[in-house]
Order: sequence, then structure tokens, then C-alpha cells
Amino acid sequence: MNPLPWDDFRLVKAIADTRSLTGAAETLGVNHSTVFRRLADIEKRVGLSLFERHRTGYGLTPAGEEMAALAERMDRDVAAFSRKLAGQALTPSGEVRVTTNDTLLVHLLMPVLANFRQNYPDIRVDMVLSNQALNLSKRDADIAVRATDSPPETLVGRRVASIVWAVYGRRTDFPDIAAGETIEERDLYDRFWVSLGDQFGHLKAARYVRDHVPAEKVAIKINTVLGLAEAVAEGIGVGPLPCFIADRRPDLVRLTTLNPDFSAGLWLLTHPDLRASPRIRAFLDTAGAEIVRMRALMEGDRPWVG
Repeated sequence: MNPLPWDDFRLVKAIADTRSLTGAAETLGVNHSTVFRRLADIEKRVGLSLFERHRTGYGLTPAGEEMAALAERMDRDVAAFSRKLAGQALTPSGEVRVTTNDTLLVHLLMPVLANFRQNYPDIRVDMVLSNQALNLSKRDADIAVRATDSPPETLVGRRVASIVWAVYGRRTDFPDIAAGETIEERDLYDRFWVSLGDQFGHLKAARYVRDHVPAEKVAIKINTVLGLAEAVAEGIGVGPLPCFIADRRPDLVRLTTLNPDFSAGLWLLTHPDLRASPRIRAFLDTAGAEIVRMRALMEGDRPWVG
């Protein structure tokens, strides 16, 4: 039998990952009939069935498991080689792919990006917005800007600030609160609240509302902090918000003291193979310096002015 080309391994891995020909076709950017025809050709050449067809999808046979495992190892090796090449670039040029969430992009990173592009016009930035942790090992992204207290051990970086939260309300609903005056959180439990959705149950602010506020008092749940701030501003309810968002809005008022139980670290992270890359280093250094300038705002000490 002639050696199998790499594309055959990629096809088997795509079917194994998605358990369907349609999913494999989408992954590989081809049509369903092409995947069907190529799989039949591969199985004919190796003389073995690689998949068992079930109602729930395509399951690997023992021969298919060996081929898929080898494809996975090859994929990891190619990804590692790509990272090493990216880390050997000699000048700060090319593309940097940065992943973060929509909240940090809109309210924190836009001025950082503007400053970075001004200083490094030869580096293009590809922003990937996601609330899920992308795989930096496979180059889904080069840099992650994340709010977390437990960054992955496989990544390197630094904590540049803390993101501090408090409970806020619409200012017109609390006309008697003087500057610096606060309300005990328990005195707000009989009001309507807004909260992050259940998919954000791992966040401290979402857990706090779930554990302390009666369910019937949670007027609305939203799966984005951006929407949460707008809901509070519309008077739908009071709710926890990051200070770096709410303290810059004149239509919102801080109702409680800073709650350390809500806070999380803000990390700049990358893969160890990339940290010596000039363009990666340029972005990390620029972003770190800019965010440190905004640390007082992020930690609820005072409004930041650019």
C-alpha cells in the first residue's frame, strides 16, 4: 500500500471530531459528497473500515482510532512548529490575534488598541470575541485578555489589575444618596435586581445574586455585562457591575461599598512559545502599560481620565 497523504489523516480526524460527514465537510471547507467519496477511497486503499455508522453518528473502529490518534499527534506537532516560527519573527510586524470578551473590548481595550496601532502600524490586530477560553496552544489566538483568578497553567503572563465590582442603580431612582454614601446590600434585597445569566454562574457576582436575592426579585437575567449595565440604567433593577464601566456613567450611582467577593484578576496571557516574539511582546508591553494607567478606575478608587 502506498503511504497515506496528510490530507487523508485530516479527513479522518475531522469526521472523528464531529461524528458526521456534514460536520467534517464544514471543518474542511468542502461539500458532503466530497467527504463521502474520499472516506470510501481511503477505506478501500487501507482495506479496513475506519468508522461504524450509527444512528447517533460516525464511531471509530479500532483501525480508525489509531489513525485519528496519529492525526491528533500530527496536528499538535504542526501547531507547535507554527508557534515556534511565530516566536522567531525578528521585527514587530505581521498579525497578532487577541481574544477577549465584548465587555473588556468596548470599555477597556479600544484605547489600548488605538495606542498600539499608533506605535506599531506594521502589526495588524485580529480581535476574537468569546466568553469561552480559546486554545492558545493551537493558535486559536496568540494573546488572551481575561478576567480570572485561575489562569491556565499552560500559559504565561501577568496580572495587570483587579476588576472590582459594586452594586449600582439608576441615579434617578436614588435621588437622596449623597456622594460617597452607601446602602447595606441586605437593604436592597426587597428591590428588583438584574443579574448575569445562568451560563455565567461561575462568576462571583452572578453567584452572589443567586445566593442572596430571592428568585422572584430577579427581574431579568442577561448573558453579557454590557446588557447588564443597560438594564440597570433603564431602571429594570439594581445589580452588580464592574466599577470601570459604571463609575464613568452619570446615569448610574454606586449603592454599596466595593465588594471584594465580586472581584477577579485581569490577566494578559500568551503561550510560552510565543512570549519572545517581537510582535507579541510589543502588544503585551503596550497593553500592560495602558491598563496600569487605568488601574484606579478598574479597582474602584477614582474615575479615570485619558
